[in-house]
Formats: sequence, structure tokens, C-alpha cells
Amino acid sequence: MSNTTANIMEAIMPTYNRFPIRLSKGKGTSVWDENGEHYLDFTSGIATCNLGHVNEYVKQKVESQLSELWHCSNLYEIPTQEQLAEKLVEHTFGDQVFFCNSGAEANEAAIKLARSYAQTVKQSDAHEIVTFTSSFHGRTMATLSATGQEKIQNGFAPLVPGFRHLPYNDFAALEDVVSDKTCAVLLELVQGEGGVIPADKEWVKALEEICKDQNILFMIDEVQTGIGRTGSLFAYEVYGLKPDVISVAKGLGNGIPIGAIIATKEAAKGFRPGAHGSTFGGNPIATTAGLATLTFIEERSIFEQVQKKSEYLLTQLKQVQESGTAIKAVRGLGLLIGVELNGNAIDTVVALQEKQILTLIAGPNVLRILPPLTVTTEEIDQFIEGLKSVI
Repeated sequence: MSNTTANIMEAIMPTYNRFPIRLSKGKGTSVWDENGEHYLDFTSGIATCNLGHVNEYVKQKVESQLSELWHCSNLYEIPTQEQLAEKLVEHTFGDQVFFCNSGAEANEAAIKLARSYAQTVKQSDAHEIVTFTSSFHGRTMATLSATGQEKIQNGFAPLVPGFRHLPYNDFAALEDVVSDKTCAVLLELVQGEGGVIPADKEWVKALEEICKDQNILFMIDEVQTGIGRTGSLFAYEVYGLKPDVISVAKGLGNGIPIGAIIATKEAAKGFRPGAHGSTFGGNPIATTAGLATLTFIEERSIFEQVQKKSEYLLTQLKQVQESGTAIKAVRGLGLLIGVELNGNAIDTVVALQEKQILTLIAGPNVLRILPPLTVTTEEIDQFIEGLKSVI
């Protein structure tokens, strides 16, 4: 790193352990650094550029909107926001949408909605939200309090009260879900940051039934699993669930910041004018990107492609697992895949970078693989060959 670069980096708060790679260009599954070095990107900006970097269709729509209007207040009607909300309602369980800017803000909105629904609609003093160990719901004070990982919470005491963490995929723990204080349950159907752990289908169905029987909101964090990542628009469809609220972000704008919660009409009664808001949420640029992303997915049979590519990638990974002792387990859903290693995952990430392949970790010994949904079989083969060479 040059002295100039080092001085620039000193101006940035040290909240990230950054790799010494300075990306300057991207297209599809490829990214290039400022020296023109090419990398195969199997991170998708952490499940965000689901349609690949600088998707041409999304780019054209956003460029067109850039010449018209960038921002206006939510005190006025925003046509692209209305159109995106209608499309999300059309393709989901939901009836109404609230827009924000990120996954953490979406989960924050879900938390507020759950408490407000209990207290203003049900006229109850219930406020507690049940979440699960190893979960990740964001970095705001409420969402890190909801998160079931001490490493995320360290240094930020006192945490926001009103969250209770139960063991994930634990049938015995279901007996402790509901108390007289409980207003909602919030969970991920695949714990991404927590090690790429899919929910057991029977367990999560039993959890849903408890929520319905006890009249508490069943909320699913689809920030990482949404927008085609699991082979359906949202993971709750794969599991055959009927949530009351889901949170959405990451892939919805294909790299343009946007978040949302989608709720049933009943659950949405928890919000009224003035109860919640967002300056930038649902602005014309973000909602144009969201509309373009969903339209692209609709018109190109993306879900079927994800299912086929996922099956192919998982098969290839399991063959690598069977050929040696480096891989302990392979798991995931769609193109959200975890490879549990018999060793430190960060070492493998760095070794793959030397082979011009970008990946992530999900805990100390899990390699997280998140290629764009548009990844080709040839690119999957290239990744597999790189993985073989480093393990």
C-alpha cells in the first residue's frame, strides 16, 4: 500500500478488516481492481448484486431516472414507489409495504411494527420479540440486541431490552417461545452470518403454528435470502410458510441501497401516519432500481436457473469434499452456500484471492459462497478448480 493510500485510509474509521484489494470496475460475475487485475466475484457484494455487477437492464432504467428526479420527500406521492409496492404485493403474501434504505432499517421497522401492533391494535402490554442464537439482524442498537451473537453486541451495553434468544432448530426450545410478554418471533430461514445454517422444515413449521395459535406476529428476516437467492423470490416460499411480516433489502436494488418490510394488512395496522418514517426510503432512484430488478427476474426464468445452478454447484462441492479431508460439510439453500472446513476459513479466503477468486466467511471455519444468480456453469467450474487448488 502506498503512503498516499495509507494516509487516505487513516481518514476512515477502522470498522472493517479490509483486504488490500481496491476494486474499480465490475460486470456480471467479474470485478477488476485499479491495476486491471481480474477477479471472479463469488460474494455478490454480500448477496446484494444478485443480477451481477452493473446489470445492463437495471443500469438503463436507473440512468433514465437520474435525468428526471433523484429525490423527493415522502410527504408527496412517488409513482415508482407505488409501482414497486404493487409488484411486491402481487408476488408475495403481503398487502402493504414500507420502504427504507437497508436491511438493518427494515428489521428495525419490523421490530417497531410488532410492538406497535401489540400495544395499539391488540391493546396489550406485550413487547418482547423472540429471536435465535447465531442469528444476525443488523447493527443498529435494536437490531444488534435482536441478534443472537455476543461478538456483535460486545462494547454496546446496555442493550435494548425486550429480546429473548432461543436455540435455533431446537424442538425442545419451542415450549419456551411464548410468554405473556411476547408480541412476535423474528428469524432467518438460513442463518447467513451465523454459519449458513438452514432452518429445519418441521421445526420452523411448528414455530409458525405456535405463532398463529398464540396470535403473535411471525416475522422472517429475508434480507440475505430474498430476491431469488434461494431459488424462489423469498425463502418462505421454499418452506411453505405464511409470515405476517418479512424484511427485505440487499438484492432488491441490485446494489442501489433500498430496504423494505412487507406485511399483511392486519399486521400493517400497527403503523399509522407519524408512527415511522424515512427521509430517503423509497426515493425514485432506489425504487426504479427495485422495479428493474424484479422485472428482470420475472422475464428471464431466474428461479429455475438458480435451482439448476445450485444443484450443480452443490454436487461439485460434495465431490471435492469426498476427495479429501479439508471439507467437513456442505450446506445451504439455492445460491447461499456454506462450506464448513477442517481449518480456518479466512486462510482459504485469502488463498482464493491469490487465485483471483473472491469469497466470504460465515464464522471462523465456514466459507460462504454467494455468486450472482446469473453465474454461468463455466464460472462455477472455474471456482471449483480454484477451491481444489487451495485446499
